Amino acid sequence: MRIVSSAPASRRLQAASAAALMALLAFALLTPWVEGRWALSVYQAGVFVLGMIWCANACLPARPVRVHPLLIPLGGAVGWALVQLACGSTVYRWDTWNSLLQWSMNLVLFFVALQVFADSSPRDRFLESLLYFAGALSIVATLQTFTSQGKIFWLFPSGYTDFVMGPFVYHNHYAAFIELVLPLAVMGAVRKARNAWICAILAASMIASVIASASRAGTALVLAETAFLFATVALRRGVEWKTVAGAGARIALLLPVFVSVIGFDTLWRRFQVPDPFGDRLEMTQASLDMVRDRPWMGFGLGAWPRVYPAFARTDDGLFANQAHDDWAQWAAEGGIPFLLLMLTIAGWSVAAAPRRPLAAGLATVLVHALIDYPMQKPSLSALFFTLAGLIAAKDRPRMNTDEDE
Repeated sequence: MRIVSSAPASRRLQAASAAALMALLAFALLTPWVEGRWALSVYQAGVFVLGMIWCANACLPARPVRVHPLLIPLGGAVGWALVQLACGSTVYRWDTWNSLLQWSMNLVLFFVALQVFADSSPRDRFLESLLYFAGALSIVATLQTFTSQGKIFWLFPSGYTDFVMGPFVYHNHYAAFIELVLPLAVMGAVRKARNAWICAILAASMIASVIASASRAGTALVLAETAFLFATVALRRGVEWKTVAGAGARIALLLPVFVSVIGFDTLWRRFQVPDPFGDRLEMTQASLDMVRDRPWMGFGLGAWPRVYPAFARTDDGLFANQAHDDWAQWAAEGGIPFLLLMLTIAGWSVAAAPRRPLAAGLATVLVHALIDYPMQKPSLSALFFTLAGLIAAKDRPRMNTDEDE
């Protein structure tokens, strides 16, 4: 006998969870500058409460549970941190415990998004909210970087005097944020007849804000991402060239106007720097030395800053907080097994990009991770895996806990 789930209750839970996810993400993305632990702890607590609610929901009769293959590498990341702690292979347990907490949060976010966004109504509302949030933040960030003398939202000292973009004190992290959300604006300019001009304005604003941030890699990647999005949508069946060309023309018309206001000089000067990689190459080489020293177990997730001084080629007296290469850092901290887990996630993102525009943002950030550390930032990894869960939810059928459907 087929058991029919309570659709109204399920829809209410989905709608409430979508709103909660947006609120939690907005809080996380507006507070990465906070030095104290409290902001991250508040956000993580909210995520885990939401996860417990959905786990309890899954235990109820006739409530569908959605699964996806990407849960395996995410669960593997959590499991690998536990293995390192159990085996004593981490050189600094505190950092590995924090990494365990972070990867557990990523897993919970993906799982919750997989449940919440299978239906179009909460998904559409969430994406629309995220689009306008990101668009507004790009405008505020651009104005702030030219007028606040390094103060976040013109109020809070950041410790820096330039390239502070909204709540992000590091311009490459801001660029990664835009890389994740830019597909929403670009595809909105193509698909939404009513709001095409609004989406085009938001897309041009986002791209221009990355140029204003003077992030070299970020600028190159958002331009390449935009070109990829237009190319993939133009090649789809049933899409009129006139529609695609119109959207491209709107963004191409608006972008020079925005750039003429903010200027291109600062970014151009940064492109003229003789050594564009700076210390990044040396840090990557040291990370590869770490991998050769412990190829299988690694030094412990989160432990890279503690281990790096022993492998540094030079000593400039400064503290290196990250490897500026997420891939090399993952291999150094987690060994080859953990690197393979990350490659699985990257492979899925790249494979999904031609048919799911949001996945192009995920793939772009993972390319950016080759020369920087966006995925080490909790707020960015949270947004990454929430969007990954949303994309996966569109492809997966319901799996009923009581009987096959």
